[in-house]
Amino acid sequence: MSIRRIVLRLLIAGATGLGINPGQAAPVVVDVEVAPPPPRVVAVPPPRTGYVWAEGYWRWNGYRHVWVNGHWVRARRGWHWVPDHWAPAGSRWHFVPGHWAH
Repeated sequence: MSIRRIVLRLLIAGATGLGINPGQAAPVVVDVEVAPPPPRVVAVPPPRTGYVWAEGYWRWNGYRHVWVNGHWVRARRGWHWVPDHWAPAGSRWHFVPGHWAH
């Protein structure tokens, strides 16, 4: 086994031990000058046992805002879902990805 391959395996093992998934990209920070349109009004499907509804949101595709439909997310006991949203940041808009919070 080559030194290069050994070093690569050690790096992957170390990253995995730290809770970092080598195949998972770091979150991308999105700040834009264009305010998102108002959220779309959509009918939420009937409740689904063991899941929470993640509302739809406007995603920036590099040129404009595009709508992403809502979807079901498996519930986590003791946590609540914070939906994807845009927050004003001075003269810009900052995207906050949906996530679980206590």
